[in-house]
Amino acid sequence: MAIDYGLKRTGIAVTDPLKIIASALTTIESSRIFTFLEEYFKKEIVELILIGDPRNLDDSPTDLATDVQRIIGILHKKFPEIPLIKVDERYTSLMASRAMVDMGMKKSRRREKGMVDQVAATMMLQEYLLKA
Repeated sequence: MAIDYGLKRTGIAVTDPLKIIASALTTIESSRIFTFLEEYFKKEIVELILIGDPRNLDDSPTDLATDVQRIIGILHKKFPEIPLIKVDERYTSLMASRAMVDMGMKKSRRREKGMVDQVAATMMLQEYLLKA
C-alpha cells in the first residue's frame, strides 16, 4: 500500500497479490485516514506501507514533513506489525498530472479533487515494485 498524505486529502494505492501492478484505491479526507485504514486492514492483507516523504528540491523537508512524521508515528503505534517505508515524493504530483494528460484523461476528470493524489500514490507504489 502507498499513501500520499496531504493536509486535506490523502491518496491511497494498492497492488495486486502478485505485486506486479499498482492501482489507485481511493482518496480520503486526511482526517479519516486511521478509520479508513483500520477498516481496510480488517478486510485485506497489507504487508507494507509506503508513505511519501515530502522534500524540497534541495532535499530539505517541506512544511508538510512534520505532519507526515506525526502520521508515521501514529501508524507505527496503531499497526506495529506492518512495516513502513518513507519514499521520496518530490515529483510525484507533477508526474501524476502529466500522466493523466498522457493517458487522455478528460480535463473535467483531471480536475476532480483527489485524482492527482491517487495517481501520485500509484506512481510511488509502482516505482517501488519495479525496484523490489
